[in-house]
Amino acid sequence: MFLIETIKGLKNKLNELKETGTTGFVPTMGALHDGHISLVRQAVSENKTVVVSIFVNPTQFNDPKDLERYPRNLNADLGLLEKTGCQIVFAPTPEEIYPGPDTRRFNFGALETIMEGKHRPGHFNGVAQIVSKFFDIVQPGKAYFGLKDFQQLAIIKEMVSQLKLPVEIVPCPIVREKNGLAMSSRNELLSAEERINAAVISKTLFEANKPFEQKSVRELAEWISETINKNPYLTVEYVEIVDNRQLQPVKSWDDEGEKVCCVAVFCGKVRLIDNVVLTKKTK
Repeated sequence: MFLIETIKGLKNKLNELKETGTTGFVPTMGALHDGHISLVRQAVSENKTVVVSIFVNPTQFNDPKDLERYPRNLNADLGLLEKTGCQIVFAPTPEEIYPGPDTRRFNFGALETIMEGKHRPGHFNGVAQIVSKFFDIVQPGKAYFGLKDFQQLAIIKEMVSQLKLPVEIVPCPIVREKNGLAMSSRNELLSAEERINAAVISKTLFEANKPFEQKSVRELAEWISETINKNPYLTVEYVEIVDNRQLQPVKSWDDEGEKVCCVAVFCGKVRLIDNVVLTKKTK
């Protein structure tokens, strides 16, 4: 496994390793956990060469304090990646990726007007900046993203479509801790007690899914919010029930398409997101 910190070095190494078969790419911000590793293992199983990036991207943080406290542990990350079979870890500095300001502005229309887009202004523009840069550098055939970041996945698919990029976006299932909490690098910032209580988020979403049609869309969203907020460690930022394509709020269960319930919740000072696909139970 090669650790590379420069764009030139990465391109040279990829040229050396060029063989038949696709290059798989897994972009991460480090502080790796089993969720990331599941993406890497899938990439390794489907590609000849796999690149994993570790880069805390400054342009997608609208809160400087959030950027500052984002967990970083490169040595631990490398130890985990050694066991996966990936060939290259790309860990550049911000100066390497942004030698000057990236002034590009993306327009994702309605996709970025709700949920994360509404509560984190500029976040998805920063995501599109860095992912498009990495796609240009790595030239992957496939790129792997977790479904926990459901809205981000939709944004990246739209970006690929707009820019006509020859890369297949591969969605990967949410990986959860034993108590149901969706795995996230931010979980490292939780105290032991907060981590236990944060499991209420997923527990509530799973409970909401059986059977959800007994309540109206509005009633279900309100029930989820009230249930989570009853826990003194948790504060709901939003609960949105949206369609799985344009991510627009669902008004009725009769609306077309699959429905996804997405939440953002503060556990103390740590902001966590999660989602569940609402599945109709067959009789």
